Amino acid sequence: MLSEQTRTIIKATVPVLEKQGTQITKCFYGHMLTEHEELLNIFNRTNQKIGAQPTALATTVLAAAKHIDNLGALLPHVEQIGHKHRALQILPEHYPIVGKYLLLAIKEVLGDAATPDIINAWGEAYQEIADIFITVEAKMYKEAAWQSWKTFTVADKQKVSADIYEFTVKPTTESGLDLSKLKIIPGQYITVNTHPIRQDNQYDALRHYSICSADTKDGLKFAVKLETAENNPNGLVSEFLHMDVKVGDVLKLSAPAGDFAQDQKLVKQNEVPLVLLSAGVGVTPIVSMLEYQINQNPNRPIVWIQTSTNESTLAFKDQVPKLLQKAKDAKSHIVYTDSQPRIDDKFLKEYIPHHSDVYICGSLGFMQAMIDHFAVLEHDNDLIHYEPFGPKMSTVKV
Repeated sequence: MLSEQTRTIIKATVPVLEKQGTQITKCFYGHMLTEHEELLNIFNRTNQKIGAQPTALATTVLAAAKHIDNLGALLPHVEQIGHKHRALQILPEHYPIVGKYLLLAIKEVLGDAATPDIINAWGEAYQEIADIFITVEAKMYKEAAWQSWKTFTVADKQKVSADIYEFTVKPTTESGLDLSKLKIIPGQYITVNTHPIRQDNQYDALRHYSICSADTKDGLKFAVKLETAENNPNGLVSEFLHMDVKVGDVLKLSAPAGDFAQDQKLVKQNEVPLVLLSAGVGVTPIVSMLEYQINQNPNRPIVWIQTSTNESTLAFKDQVPKLLQKAKDAKSHIVYTDSQPRIDDKFLKEYIPHHSDVYICGSLGFMQAMIDHFAVLEHDNDLIHYEPFGPKMSTVKV
């Protein structure tokens, strides 16, 4: 339990964190990853470069400072981040390293304003917060479908759009896994551990990919969009998976993770419609939710909204209509952004029932835009669920 004096000091730093939080976290990552190169085998360098990860960490630190009197209020955020940590195999021994460089970054950015009292208070607060994460993640490790990394053979590789491949993988004999006993929650993702020999890469590269289907009878399915951006590692893993990995090759995966899941209380009822809204490859977890909803209760009203650049990049365009045909009351809206206006609050107001259960997935930019549009519509926040393809905390307002 933190002392009242410590909590008072932490709360006094809130204005500084609001102004300089991202500067602190950029400094933190810069020093930590320079002096601990082994952590480059874990951290996504794309999210570092575009600023998403520093922004996410800054938001987390700010949230902790604002809720220092009741850290339990952070539990939903801790659990969401914890799923990522467990999937990446972040362990308790990593936390002291993070704490050391976070305090160093606070000292460096604040300069003379970083008094010994402030540094000591944040040292105590960090340990309290780290203990919460470690406890939550220990439970996740215990409940995971398997521990550490397991090997899977690529059984199939199919193009589902011009720039997206769907991979079907099956556990190797050495993995000791039985897919028939694996329960997938629609919305979950798996994490692939690769070591691409591309772009002068020296490190392991880990990426999260959403699972396409809860049905594992043919194998575990996930989809990968080809990212191509010059002079950064954005496409490192997707290029490797698209261009180098073939049927019969072996990949390392960690167990399914994530808290993006349908409200089970609403799946079997028909009064609250289900809205599934996606952009680009963000359709991957959404299509698994559609499949699940129809299998569990095809009578529930469904609104399907999918946006893509054009028809060639529209993923699962053959599969989705077949699923929607099985639903008793389903409406579908496809938006091509190269020839139509982008989705805005007027579009959402016209096509989405006010009291509906909404699930959204897409890029960080798409997600932030949708969150802002729903705020204009004053849609019930408890009925809006989302999963951005990037650090979720970078989209959170605290």
